[in-house]
Amino acid sequence: MKPLLVLDVVGMTPRLLRHMPNVAKLAQQGWQAQLDTVLPAVTCSVQSTFLTGRMPSEHGIVGNGWYFRELGEVFLWRQHNKLVEGEKLWETARAEHPGYRAANVCWWYAMGATTDLTVTPRPIYYADGKKAPDCYTRPPQLHDRLTSRLGEFPLFQYWGPTASIASTDWIVGATSAILREDRPDLTLAYLPHLDYDLQRFGPDSPQAIAAARAVDASVAPLLDQARADGVGVVALSEYGLTNAHRPVDVNRLLRREGLLEVYTQDGMEYLDPWTSRVFAVADHQVAHVYVADEADLPRVRDLLTQLSGVDEVLDREAQARYGIDHPRAGEFVVTAEPDAWFTYYYWLDDHRAPDFARGVEIHRKPGYDPAELFFDPADPLVKAKAGLNLVRKKAGLRYAMKTTPLDPAPVRGSHGRLPDSPDDGPVLLCGDAGVPERERLAATDVRDLLLSVQGLKASEGSRR
Repeated sequence: MKPLLVLDVVGMTPRLLRHMPNVAKLAQQGWQAQLDTVLPAVTCSVQSTFLTGRMPSEHGIVGNGWYFRELGEVFLWRQHNKLVEGEKLWETARAEHPGYRAANVCWWYAMGATTDLTVTPRPIYYADGKKAPDCYTRPPQLHDRLTSRLGEFPLFQYWGPTASIASTDWIVGATSAILREDRPDLTLAYLPHLDYDLQRFGPDSPQAIAAARAVDASVAPLLDQARADGVGVVALSEYGLTNAHRPVDVNRLLRREGLLEVYTQDGMEYLDPWTSRVFAVADHQVAHVYVADEADLPRVRDLLTQLSGVDEVLDREAQARYGIDHPRAGEFVVTAEPDAWFTYYYWLDDHRAPDFARGVEIHRKPGYDPAELFFDPADPLVKAKAGLNLVRKKAGLRYAMKTTPLDPAPVRGSHGRLPDSPDDGPVLLCGDAGVPERERLAATDVRDLLLSVQGLKASEGSRR
């Protein structure tokens, strides 16, 4: 059985592929297909579909986060694989081929997964509140093998205002080492770099082209290694980004209408999901709107429909048409117009914003915040303050990075809605000419395609 490397080049589209000759060469060796993604077109949902062959309504990953009704809390970017319902790709492969070994390098929901090798971002959270870059690995000894060679996992280049090609370079290096030394049958690698400048500057910007070229250069040695070692390669993307400049404050609308409640501590306001009649979990260009009392549904629908920047308002029946009608989804799912995206903001006065709003706090914010990619342009000393905090960090002192602007105006790109053009949507490249060519592929078909590349077949009932 031929080993397989699957590269998730997030944000890659046919338009950007023109600037990525090393990756594009896969299509010359095999073929290229339009890849139809799922709603919401965000990392956690799409990856879960790739690996299970199921829609979000079946695997349960309705976004990068949602309202956990049983806990009364909004959580984004949870990490445990048990959240994903359904048999995973490598589990199906093992049923047919006992001893099949799989490696996951930074695909999501890695914690607790049944893969044989795992690498995923996992900061060190010290008892005094300090946070330090690190990663989780399985087996544990893989950690020291990788960090002794590549250095610590570059967490602050993986997300935030200093996000850069350094994180993709580290992941490529880790993938290369695992392929050469561990020789798994399946290796999944996630390359995040395109996401950064496409959100910062938009997918049509010169910076987007430069980012595409940087990813292509970073991954070129890995592609050469795979070719030399007889490892098959499939490269794909989860979504394409669209030029977006209109932030839509759905929670502020709900608060002004008296439907969303907050509580106050130390002068700061916090979303109160336990008592709110309605609130939204914003996730790029999609938001889940949770409505506690069905009597409010008609009014909420009207409010959302009239909100500038909203494209569709999906109730349970409409959600079923998109395959997102799962109990974790909101009573309404709203999508943004192509040039718009949803903020999570719920406060009406910036002086009342919680302190986490000004930091990179992906696990504390009750919604996604692309403004974390920027240093606050309203603070001329923001970079100097960040540098001083790094000194405090190295001295072992506690620190808080307050770099994030509360004005989302700098954001220029977003994703989450289904693409309006194939040129701006995701794409799949199969480097194996022996696999029957497909012009168009559904996200739900990726799992079985990957099995077929290795000469395996889906087990009966594995997608039910």
